[in-house]
Amino acid sequence: MILTSSATTGDVQEGDRLDLELHRRLSAGDRAAFEELYGRYSAAAYGLALRVTAQEALAQEVVQDAFLALWRAPEAYDPSRGLFRSFFLSLVHHRAVDTVRREERLRKRTERASNLEPVTGEDVAEDVVEGSYLATRRKEVREALQALPPEQRTVLEMAYFDGQTQARIAEELQIPIGTVKTRTFAAMRKLRQALDGEAE
Repeated sequence: MILTSSATTGDVQEGDRLDLELHRRLSAGDRAAFEELYGRYSAAAYGLALRVTAQEALAQEVVQDAFLALWRAPEAYDPSRGLFRSFFLSLVHHRAVDTVRREERLRKRTERASNLEPVTGEDVAEDVVEGSYLATRRKEVREALQALPPEQRTVLEMAYFDGQTQARIAEELQIPIGTVKTRTFAAMRKLRQALDGEAE
């Protein structure tokens, strides 16, 4: 169904304007703007990543990577080239596709190894390096998650693992949505610091 009402169009445009303002604030280092963007797009990003990867764990990894990338380099989005929503979901989609390809390469290598088949048509050294890096990175992410305070880890897991919205998390935990946002942002910040090797 095509929506043509001016009210609907106005809502969409208002949402786009809000995204631009939040991105502007994020580019200036505003943490609350990042929280709000996370609240606006985490569920949609997870749904998209899950459709592409068909695996919850991989979808969670994709969404986390996409938000970390946005936090680290908000300047990657150029408002003159399109809507923020399109940019961010495109980022999620590309990372999800890359993840699926990476997992497929790993699966094929595992099958060849178990069947003792000769390796042909691949740069083995590159694959070994990539596999080692990914294994190390996953271990770092798991350790960083376990190091979070329980209340921060809980909201992050509910958002990524269960794909729940911040409103639903607030309802389930019986806490204000502002507390959910604060805990989510604090958790993301600590993860970024841990993975970047930064001091608090």
